[in-house]
Formats: sequence, structure tokens, C-alpha cells
Amino acid sequence: MASKIIAPSMLAADFGNLQRDTEMVNNSEADWFHIDVMDGHFVPNISYGMPVIQAIKKHATKPLDVHLMIEKPERYIEEFANVGADIITVHYESTVHLHRTLRQIKDAGCKAGIVLNITTPISVLEDILPECYMILLMSINPGFGGQKFENVTYQRVKKLRSMINEQELDTRIEIDGGVTDKNIEKLVEAGADTFVAGSHVFKSPNPTEAIKRLKALSNV
Repeated sequence: MASKIIAPSMLAADFGNLQRDTEMVNNSEADWFHIDVMDGHFVPNISYGMPVIQAIKKHATKPLDVHLMIEKPERYIEEFANVGADIITVHYESTVHLHRTLRQIKDAGCKAGIVLNITTPISVLEDILPECYMILLMSINPGFGGQKFENVTYQRVKKLRSMINEQELDTRIEIDGGVTDKNIEKLVEAGADTFVAGSHVFKSPNPTEAIKRLKALSNV
């Protein structure tokens, strides 16, 4: 299986100390920055936009994994690429012309992925999977941090890993929502290899140690 990746979610960072928290991730065992963009329409919350991403990119020494929880993401792909996105994932549920949107992401110089909400069947990915660097499976309802992990995710990961293996692909499986040191080993066992952690990292007394423990447990 692919190397395991830990991607702290900057949505849970302290925005009054954004440079400090960005540098903490730089100096930790984390691999990516996870950037959640919410528009108040596709999900009932608004997070941040281009200026904040630019501020993170200015200090980040690791890739930016940008997760677009927005309607019609195709309108903004080039802009997100221009402000520093390395990976862009869009929700299956958010765009009518998904194949074209994935191609748009690649043409902008980024790696492309699809996000599925927890009630969207894995089977919808069968024909589009070869176009994806990564599939992000939501393990909570998108829109707010700090939610409880949904156990149905384990079975969904197994189904997706089976589909990836059947097509002989090396597509990554990312999990977003409620990932902690209590469930990451089971997620790895099911077939996931990339993990977003927000509250578990940034609300920890020692975020660097929390990242280190997640990294260690994911590689057991």
C-alpha cells in the first residue's frame, strides 16, 4: 500500500496565530496541509477563501491539499491553483460535469480528486476512478469540524479499496472527519492511506506529538 499521509486540517488552527500553526505543521511529521473551503451554500458554513490560503502558502513548506466544499467548483479552479493549491478535491455532489472539472484541475497543474458524502454510494466512482489521484471519503457530514466519526466509513473504505484494486490503480483514499488515534489503525486496515485530522491535532495539549502519534499508528 502507498505511504501513509497525515494532513492536519487548518480549519481547526488558531487564526489569530496562523503563521505559528503553519510553522508547527512544517516542523512536525505531517505530510500535507488540509485546506477546507466552504461557501455557505453547498455546506451550511463559511470557512475562508483565497487571502487565507495565500497566507498559509507563504509560510508552508509542504503541499496544500485543498478540499472544495462549494457549489460549481469549476468556476474557481484556476484561482485556487494560482494561490498555491497542490491537490484539489471536489465533491461528486457539487458539479454536473465532473469529468471536465477533473481535467480542469489537472490542466491547472494540480492533482485531482473526488470527495463523496457519507450517503453517496461508492459505486458512482466506477467509471471516473482512473481520472483520480485521490478519493476523499467524508466520515462526517461536511460543513463543521469536531463531529463524531461515522462507523459506516470502514465498510465504505473496504468497498473503495476493492474497486481500486480491481482496476489496478494506485488511487489514494483520504478520510476526513473525526480521525483520531482511536480509529486510524482500523482505517488503515480497511484500506485508507491518507488522513485529515483537525480538532484531534489542534485541540491537543501538544499538536506536534498528536501528529507524531497519528503517523506512528498509521504505519503499524
